Amino acid sequence: MITLSQVRSAAAVIAPHVVRTPLLSYGEGWLKPENLQPIGAFKLRGALNALACLENRANGVVAYSSGNHAQAVAFAARLHGVPAAIVMPDNTPAVKIEATKALGAEVFIVGITERVERAEALVAERGAALIPPFDHPDVIAGQGTIGLEILADQPDVSQVVVPMSGGGLISGVATVIKALRPDVRVLGAEPELAADIAESLKTGELVRWDPLKRAQTAADALRDEPSALTWEHIRAHVDDVITVSEDEILTAVADLARRARLIAEPSGAVAVAALEKIGGAGVAVVSGGNVDPALLVSLLPA
Repeated sequence: MITLSQVRSAAAVIAPHVVRTPLLSYGEGWLKPENLQPIGAFKLRGALNALACLENRANGVVAYSSGNHAQAVAFAARLHGVPAAIVMPDNTPAVKIEATKALGAEVFIVGITERVERAEALVAERGAALIPPFDHPDVIAGQGTIGLEILADQPDVSQVVVPMSGGGLISGVATVIKALRPDVRVLGAEPELAADIAESLKTGELVRWDPLKRAQTAADALRDEPSALTWEHIRAHVDDVITVSEDEILTAVADLARRARLIAEPSGAVAVAALEKIGGAGVAVVSGGNVDPALLVSLLPA
């Protein structure tokens, strides 16, 4: 498991390249708008830290992703002047595929259950380095820098709500929160259609859901499942999980646009939907804003 020291080291590494996002007042609580990052999502933090820590990147990097990690790795690779090959599932929104290509990455589209295998094949073929979306300590440490910023800006925060899927974001944030303020509640937020972590915490062991079942949620960045590494962090540090319906997620997307002037994708709005559901003060992480324009238009009729 990662340590607070690793997160602090990551913060120094990525500081020149990420937006130090503010906390924005929202009802009784606060928003941490990671949709304001250069690639539109928090994933940039972990990708930048992981790539900077690589000892050998001469043959480039490979990643697999449903979209936001893809853009983050492509951005980091371009920054370091190395090639990036990204494997993306065929249900990825077109806006994320095109954005990844625009950052100079070579993109491979595969079936939703084939992306890890294809990425590993590319690593073997090219001698490249794999940067996974969440199952890596350097990635988790980079995401944890969000926790440092939340406590610096709101030291008396009572609870922090974080979206969960692969678990890299909540693993990093929860590590920081519990190390510095163990009294603060860390709550995970999941779509009801992809609530495998909620079930896992109830049963006390990691439960696996069918990928095709998880793929039903509109929150396309939350269709992954935790690894053994992230599950250990979640089991140790997460106090509870709030699940939200598809209607609650899409309502939160519209609310953020109207009330906070923030553009969020469904995945990015899940923590906000959870905070609205339970009420009370707290910080909700708006994890990404790479929304399909047509979906956003449909949620904001004239």
